[in-house]
Amino acid sequence: MSLTDQLLAAFLLYGMPALFGVTMFSSIGAPLPASLMLVAAGSFVEQGEMKLWPVIIVASTASVLGDLIGYGVARWVGRRLVKRISRKIGGEAKIKKTEALAKRWGGPGIFFSRWLVTPLGPWLNVTSGIADYPWRHFILWDVLGEVLWVVLYVMLGYIFSERVQSIAEVLGNLAWVILGFIVAVILGWKIMQYLRSQNSVNA
Repeated sequence: MSLTDQLLAAFLLYGMPALFGVTMFSSIGAPLPASLMLVAAGSFVEQGEMKLWPVIIVASTASVLGDLIGYGVARWVGRRLVKRISRKIGGEAKIKKTEALAKRWGGPGIFFSRWLVTPLGPWLNVTSGIADYPWRHFILWDVLGEVLWVVLYVMLGYIFSERVQSIAEVLGNLAWVILGFIVAVILGWKIMQYLRSQNSVNA
């Protein structure tokens, strides 16, 4: 019995507490199938076994709480650790550059990583915390993105109640495709920058 099957069985047995726990720990960074749980919850809503608004409220609260835990730990504990390590290995300049990028693109990045490119979510929480991204702005973008994510996946499960597993697999694969595309674009941009700098040096 796979982990996913065990979690779905726990969801059937314990209901909302299982949904809350899986969603929260997934947002912190644990490799748990939160998206599948949301789709399954939507299916249960369609079958009349759960109510729509409690599902949305519980899942949204759990996901935001998990994000805040990751952000808070990185901001008040991780930053000191990163500074110590960077001083020893001489990477302070890189850390400052990363912090500047996080502050510049933090808001939209947080929002889109909640529902469009979900594998990036936990990492962006940590980056935002280390970069001291304003917590009020973080919460605003985080809540907007997480609520949208929860509503989208729950409604997909509601509409396609009989194809829960297939829908979850397609969405999971799509998320990784989008992530791969973003990484490819960033690498291409970096390569172009490098080639231009080399051409200017040679000239």
